[in-house]
Amino acid sequence: MNERVTFTKKVLEFNKELSHISIDLPEGFRIVNPYNGEQREAVHRITTTFYQKYFNDTLPRRLILGSSPARRGTARTGIPFEDADHLKKETGILIDNFHINQSSSNFLYDVISNYGGSKKFYANFYLNFVCPLGLTRINAKGNEVNCNYYESKQVQKLLLPFIVRSIRRQINFGIDTSVCYCIGSGENYKVLTKINNDYHFFKTIIPLEHPRFIMQYNSQNKDKYMEKYITALRRD
Repeated sequence: MNERVTFTKKVLEFNKELSHISIDLPEGFRIVNPYNGEQREAVHRITTTFYQKYFNDTLPRRLILGSSPARRGTARTGIPFEDADHLKKETGILIDNFHINQSSSNFLYDVISNYGGSKKFYANFYLNFVCPLGLTRINAKGNEVNCNYYESKQVQKLLLPFIVRSIRRQINFGIDTSVCYCIGSGENYKVLTKINNDYHFFKTIIPLEHPRFIMQYNSQNKDKYMEKYITALRRD
């Protein structure tokens, strides 16, 4: 009898593969990899606990893709869009020096709550990023700051083979490719659409405004964006 390969196992195997990724980037740019960083043991514990809690089955899921993990957010924990306090409640494990835009994460938790709660949401959706590892760059003041994969055309070109392999690899988890949701309705959606036109991963890509954009610049219209998210996620 063949062993049942759960969604959890596929995700954790993918994360293990990510721990071995090495890509030479131009001077001033750096990859932030939680799976082989100084807190890799804590990351392994927290990801194992989280994915076993919500993904320990063989259900198909739809993919939701952000752009790149934040260097002090997902690029430290390995779990997309989850903040430190919530992860500690979920798993009992705290990642040091973790930070995420609280208003942005609160918007996503409201989306999950309005959808029907974490159990229902994660039974239907798997979140990650077009570039599943974090990126940083040195700015004009000499400080290390977050960097999205599309900010430098040279970096984007170097990362493209890795990005394509990663999307293809995740689709093999058991992803429903009829639709992909893109968090970031600007450049991330533009680049992901071009990749999809070349590789035909998904039948449709639906852009959704980034929670940071919503909460920092359009918080008065939060309910409108919430309705847009929920309507998109509930489509057949």
